[in-house]
Amino acid sequence: MSIFDSARFEISAAKLSGLPPERMPEIAFAGRSNAGKSTTINVLTRQTRLAFWSKTPGRTQLVNFFTLSRKRPEGGREQVGYLVDLPGYGFAKTQEAVRKSWSDLVGGYIAKRRSLAGLVVVMDARRPFMPTDEWLIEFMRARPEVKMHWLLNKSDQLKTMQKRETLRMAKKRAAEFGPNVTVQLFSGLKKDGTEELAEVLRGWLALSDAEPTAPLEVLGTATEAKD
Repeated sequence: MSIFDSARFEISAAKLSGLPPERMPEIAFAGRSNAGKSTTINVLTRQTRLAFWSKTPGRTQLVNFFTLSRKRPEGGREQVGYLVDLPGYGFAKTQEAVRKSWSDLVGGYIAKRRSLAGLVVVMDARRPFMPTDEWLIEFMRARPEVKMHWLLNKSDQLKTMQKRETLRMAKKRAAEFGPNVTVQLFSGLKKDGTEELAEVLRGWLALSDAEPTAPLEVLGTATEAKD
């Protein structure tokens, strides 16, 4: 069982004051509306309806938290982190008041959240680095300690040479930020690149994907310590 299979919804917040306490590392997902962010989360966690999506861009203006947990050696489970689904951005027809609300909520979260370990920026591989993507990427320069992973989604709609060129361009752009930024091609539809994404995120959480085994004394094979 993958650590991401354990994801369970915990809370939604419409304001910064409604965010949960900063007690665990958080991995946030951001992206333009309809870039496939919710699908990415669902594929990663192997749950078809964990992150709900809407055909109306900008409809959902909430920050959603999903807990990750693993077995304790002594029994039961312990929470080890959060996946955080941020509202989509770049919706052209949304009222200015809604846009400001997004900026206050999401901008405040990524600027000030100390428990933010990494940000996955989901982009349409056919149209990466749109102005709103660039705004977010440049905004993150103020937080060099937070890792970024640029996920080029919908890559199944590109031909082989287009994939290579898109990936080359993205890696060149990422090099401007240093080793804290990584890039990959991804297809939520085909589920291509899921394990690569999971490996990156496990590294951010400093976790193995293996469930811990019971200690020796629980198994009945404890031995006395010797000098």
